[in-house]
Amino acid sequence: MTAQLYSYKSTQGMHGNSALAILIGLIVAALFFVIGYYASLSLAVGAALFLVVLFIYLLISVKVLQEWKRAPILTLGKYKGTYGPGLFFIMPLIQSMPYKFDLRTFSTVFSAEKTLTQDNVGVDVEAIMFTRIENPEYTALQVNDVDQSVSLAAQTALRDVIGKVNLSQMIVGRNEIASSVKTLIDQRVTPWGVNVISVEIRDVKIPDDLQDAMAKVAIASRERDARVILAESEKLAATNMVAAAQTYNSNIYAMQLRALNMLYEIGISGRNHLIFIPTESRGLGIPTPIGVLGIDKLAGLGDTSNIDGKKSDDGSAAAGSATQKPSAQQPQQAPVQQRSQQQDTGTKQKKKQAQQNAPMGNPADNLGNPDETQGDSFKV
Repeated sequence: MTAQLYSYKSTQGMHGNSALAILIGLIVAALFFVIGYYASLSLAVGAALFLVVLFIYLLISVKVLQEWKRAPILTLGKYKGTYGPGLFFIMPLIQSMPYKFDLRTFSTVFSAEKTLTQDNVGVDVEAIMFTRIENPEYTALQVNDVDQSVSLAAQTALRDVIGKVNLSQMIVGRNEIASSVKTLIDQRVTPWGVNVISVEIRDVKIPDDLQDAMAKVAIASRERDARVILAESEKLAATNMVAAAQTYNSNIYAMQLRALNMLYEIGISGRNHLIFIPTESRGLGIPTPIGVLGIDKLAGLGDTSNIDGKKSDDGSAAAGSATQKPSAQQPQQAPVQQRSQQQDTGTKQKKKQAQQNAPMGNPADNLGNPDETQGDSFKV
């Protein structure tokens, strides 16, 4: 209802008012000319008085406003209009210009300290607001101090919005809160001729103890997510490994290709390696010693007692072979342990053979030098 009573008069009647003011100034100066002429009976005195009065009148009545400024004009206390920008004249003692308005955009920083949220948490919120005067006439007639009034309205609106939201919404949804504050401020300052361009939340300060609690919650949440992701990764890896094992079991060529890939990865490291692959190679596999000959034959190649058995007589060699051959009921030993046992058996056989081949003439001589016989068996 109030917005319909007034209309914006930025330049309406300004030039006519200026012409009227100049005409009145000329009339006042002419009156002083007449008074001076009749008082002194001198034309020079009257002319001088005319110029002085006219100069003082114009100096008081002339007004200049910048492009971004407007000024309300009152004629005998009644609102005449809002003039500007440029040069115009007012009538001294009849018209007045109480203040000026700046139509540029201004930024106002306002805050709400120790304001309780909906979940009873005290926060300090700092925001910035950008405003501009759209209707100077409304601003001149509807509000006393526009800057202070807009700032107080913004603080009140911010407190109202904070009291209706939770702390989590306050931290995450700053844009929504700023939009709500802007809407509430617009409703309050639009009758004043002020337009709120935007409102932005600059900072939200919460108590230190609450910050520590929130940090602990965030850390615990991150650890939980990390453990869940790790468990899911291990589960996925185990599933894939089982699937790969089934593929290798059903397809020998896939296993061999994997083995070749492993050899390639080891070979590109730039070092020399001796690799034994304990797998039985079939098809297009890798010809490893164990895969080609088998464990029994590979262990038999390392038997050194066979060489000594050939040098001895047939009976001893047969006895040695009978002694070295493992029974069918006993489990097969590892190649290294079997080779050690074979060497011990060969040594005992050599000692026994040396005693049988020794001459029977002087048994004391043989008994007197047992080290030489034992040494000869080791040398052989």
